[in-house]
Amino acid sequence: MSPSSAPAVSRVPAVLLTAVPAANAIEDAFRAGSEHGLAAAYEAHGSLVHTLCARAHPTTAADITQEVFLAAWKARDRFDPNRGPLAAWLVGITKNKIVDAYRKDGRRVPEIFDKDGSQVERVADERDPVDNLANKLLITEALATLPERPRRIMELAFYDDLTHEQIAEQTDVPLGTVKSDIRRGLARLRHYLEAAS
Repeated sequence: MSPSSAPAVSRVPAVLLTAVPAANAIEDAFRAGSEHGLAAAYEAHGSLVHTLCARAHPTTAADITQEVFLAAWKARDRFDPNRGPLAAWLVGITKNKIVDAYRKDGRRVPEIFDKDGSQVERVADERDPVDNLANKLLITEALATLPERPRRIMELAFYDDLTHEQIAEQTDVPLGTVKSDIRRGLARLRHYLEAAS
């Protein structure tokens, strides 16, 4: 995404990204209404939002991305870090903005009806490419927040499909530690995904 399509804010101070855990610092600054908080949120999550927008609506991805961050900034008082991370909250806003873009173009968003004919809320479908991509990107981002050892263990479990015992043998980490790392990693992934749904 080009710099001209970014919200007009100054560069992020290094202290926001390095002095304390980056995610918490960004979320705190964003919620506080700091201009640096918006810049940090954009720097940290802009590519995630833009990728979703580009997959769903390539010709207006930059515009939709800006709309997402503008809407998020205006509604920042509604962001609750106890309910999920900022990335997941932004993905939820992104999905809504993508649906809005479809409607503006006159394209119909698939509707789901109950047996009695009443319309039901749209539910994420495994065949929905935007939801699938959002989940994959959130998982990647969630894994990136883990320390090196647990991240490596989670990658071996999910990407290489290794058993706990195989992971313990390959990494020379005790089996109990492998299981604990996977349990904590799964909790973090669930936290990310639930916040975006």
